[in-house]
Amino acid sequence: MRQWGTGVLAAGMSVVLTACAAGLAETDSIAAGQGELRIGVKGDQPSISAATDDGGFEGFDVDVAHYIAQSLGYGPEDVTLVEVASKEREQALLDRNEETGVDLVVASYSITPERKTRVAFGGPYYVAHQDILVAADDDSVADVHDLEGKTLCQEKGSNSANRITRERGIEVAEVVEAPSYGGCTAQLADGDVDAVSTDDLILAGYMARAPGKFRLVNAPFTDERYGVGVARDDRAGCEAVNTAITRMYQDDTAGKLLTKWFGATGLRVTESVPQFEGCA
Repeated sequence: MRQWGTGVLAAGMSVVLTACAAGLAETDSIAAGQGELRIGVKGDQPSISAATDDGGFEGFDVDVAHYIAQSLGYGPEDVTLVEVASKEREQALLDRNEETGVDLVVASYSITPERKTRVAFGGPYYVAHQDILVAADDDSVADVHDLEGKTLCQEKGSNSANRITRERGIEVAEVVEAPSYGGCTAQLADGDVDAVSTDDLILAGYMARAPGKFRLVNAPFTDERYGVGVARDDRAGCEAVNTAITRMYQDDTAGKLLTKWFGATGLRVTESVPQFEGCA
């Protein structure tokens, strides 16, 4: 979080003393609702978070990010969205006070024990599941076990194939890697691979981009808890994010956003408040 200007020195000595006594916890926290709020988002995931032709971003994560920012007290003019790649998310939070850093990350960011050693997580704001995408006319796959002997595509560096082959012992014919899941779906459309498997929201996003070409199997076999990345020392900010997410489900904003972005895909979404990770 960046403060506008150099600070208001005329605010009064009592305010200064109070801030010092509190260790500046309020002004250091995103919960203060002051200054510029920089939020890291993805730029290459249709219906989740994708760059637009006008230089902006759109998708479910983008709308969630704006809802949380507003709940924290930031106006639209105070929010800057910054594109972050998957491998950049932790470092962007660690660099929070630098020009390249961000204050929050809302970027299909799965909560894992390893990541929690470096950053904190609000939420999850949604629990996605690994699922399978096949060609629209392929009725040979009903669940993950039907991938036996199939050619599978995954994004380079992804762990999705391992969850099928190593964790479940399913012998696929081949695992092909593409630079992105967009590349995988292009190969699926061309008939070069038999299936693509990753988070269901990601698969549904690519379905929405190419109506009629693909079928989502709707046979989930993992839980992917999408969290809001927060600086590890900002507990107040993390708790404020959890309050915002709870409100988002209670006022049905979450349900409306899920319908807006994924309703036409046939994805079975969950509209109840996820069990939070906790900010400790």
